[in-house]
Amino acid sequence: MRQGDGTARSAAFGDLAANTVSFFHRLAASEAFKTLFREGMNLVEETAAYLDGPGREESRHLPRPLALAYATESMRLTTRLMQVASWLLLQRAVNEGELTFAQARSEKHRVRLAGQEIACPPDLFEQLPEALRGFSQKSLRMQARVAHLDRSLAAAETTEPPLPAPSVVATQVERLRAAFAL
Repeated sequence: MRQGDGTARSAAFGDLAANTVSFFHRLAASEAFKTLFREGMNLVEETAAYLDGPGREESRHLPRPLALAYATESMRLTTRLMQVASWLLLQRAVNEGELTFAQARSEKHRVRLAGQEIACPPDLFEQLPEALRGFSQKSLRMQARVAHLDRSLAAAETTEPPLPAPSVVATQVERLRAAFAL
């Protein structure tokens, strides 16, 4: 290889680049993901228990406009959490080898992680039971975390990893080869 000829370098380091693992793919399979998964599923369970128990009772005592706001917000909350749970379950299936990343990506197109804000105007939302408001706010934070990870994984999938910097030793070997025309 002549000095300044990047062809061999690109080929040699191209193999390394092809074998590099994306930070976000590692994160998705890490202990941090397992924690996110547990938090997400716990939020789904806690919310369901609230809506089926104390929440149902609280909604019966609300005036009609607030009861309608409660019903709307609880439906939005349930939908948001089901979308988050679907995404988390798909990602876990990838992590456990049950699905390929491509299969999960295909399924994830059906999961809508953005655009589900609070369902009612702020003045009505503030009058809803505190527990419902808390679950709604927690679900929005969880949705944001999952959406961020999803966008990061999608971006990592569409961009090639950068070539690693050559080592000092490899650079010196290349200079010697060039000097002796090997």
